Amino acid sequence: MKQLILFFLFAITINNTMEAQENKNRGAALNAHQQTLAAIAALTAIGDQETLRPALSKGLDAGLAINEIKEALVQLYAYCGFPRSLNAIGTFKSVLDERVSRGIRDQEGKSIIVDNRVADKYEQGRKVLEELTKTVQQKPAPGIGEFAPRADSFLKEHLFADIFVSDVLNYRQREFITISALAAMPEVEPQLKAHILMGKNTGITDAQLSELTNVIEKAVGRTQANILRKAIGEPEIPVIQSDMMVRIAAIEIVPEYLEQYKAILKDQSSVSLKIEPGVISIFPMYQQDDPTILKLVEIYANKEAYDLHIKSEHFQKYKTTTLKMVKSLELIEMGAISPEVMPLIFEKLK
Repeated sequence: MKQLILFFLFAITINNTMEAQENKNRGAALNAHQQTLAAIAALTAIGDQETLRPALSKGLDAGLAINEIKEALVQLYAYCGFPRSLNAIGTFKSVLDERVSRGIRDQEGKSIIVDNRVADKYEQGRKVLEELTKTVQQKPAPGIGEFAPRADSFLKEHLFADIFVSDVLNYRQREFITISALAAMPEVEPQLKAHILMGKNTGITDAQLSELTNVIEKAVGRTQANILRKAIGEPEIPVIQSDMMVRIAAIEIVPEYLEQYKAILKDQSSVSLKIEPGVISIFPMYQQDDPTILKLVEIYANKEAYDLHIKSEHFQKYKTTTLKMVKSLELIEMGAISPEVMPLIFEKLK
């Protein structure tokens, strides 16, 4: 009897633990699959192949199947165009080839359906769109559908029929990919808002959308992340903060190392801007009457962002590699005369 009581107590404890975990997961933010898939979609949308390459590897390492990533990249042609979709597919192929050469065997995943023989593809796509929007879809679609019927047909018959018919990705995953891509692209707020509503209809949670803003900020930048924050009703995070750091770095280079130094600096500044949200500007220039004298305009969101920057692996590599190339270095801390004008600069850069 004692053993039976202990068994029931153990079973109840396990059940409660599982229920608590399920409740936590139900409202949880993004898992590793979703985070990497969001980054892949965002980087594909903006055409950043250099940063996309490690993001693809990270997605595979997180357990994304090859065919899941393929389907995401194919679907994205409908949102960011064939050139960027095809470039991303080419990058993905090269990543897979490199991983195979290192003995890594990634899972293929479900087979991709390529045969979609139905009597009326427009009707098939229209029903899919009704399921996503939870509203009746007229034929043709009012407005643009009436003005450009072929665009309406392509949307229904190809995107929401031929592409969405594959079950390699479910509707929630497909909408999540679309939202991530649109959040990374400027000037598409109406489409972003429409797909956020569709995404919620498929089960994407507010917590996941909130966490997605951080993924977009890291992959693309704070300006685009703020567009997503605004679309989901969250406060925007100022690009310029009260403890923003602005300074000019004056560097004189040993002439024989000039070209080598410029190549390293170009790479380091580019990587910093792409992967560090807190690095707002590293803008190198040379003095026209003496190319060995360089000036860098550096802007960091705050002191913490600067501290993270100088501790980063890429900065430390730059620092140690170029030590013998630098003849002199002066760091000049600057203060803005008109801080209120600074946001206008970033508005023009959008």
